[in-house]
Amino acid sequence: MSTLTKKQRVINHLAKGNLLTSGQASSRFGVGNMRATISSVKEQVERYGNWSVTSSETPSGKTSYGMEFNGYTDNPFAIKAGIC
Repeated sequence: MSTLTKKQRVINHLAKGNLLTSGQASSRFGVGNMRATISSVKEQVERYGNWSVTSSETPSGKTSYGMEFNGYTDNPFAIKAGIC
């Protein structure tokens, strides 16, 4: 049994439609440098055009990251994962 890396855990969290701030990533997944992690995530998930990484500002002024699925809606893998 393999354990998920911090990056994989962040990707899984964002792929489910959740948002994540640096503080949340630190406390939930042990991420020390959220900007570097998001840069790496973005490079991986945007490679084929199916996903895009988004960022927005929370009411308290913190940056919150998310992911949007841009793939076609009849993708069997996306349907199985509950994305579409």
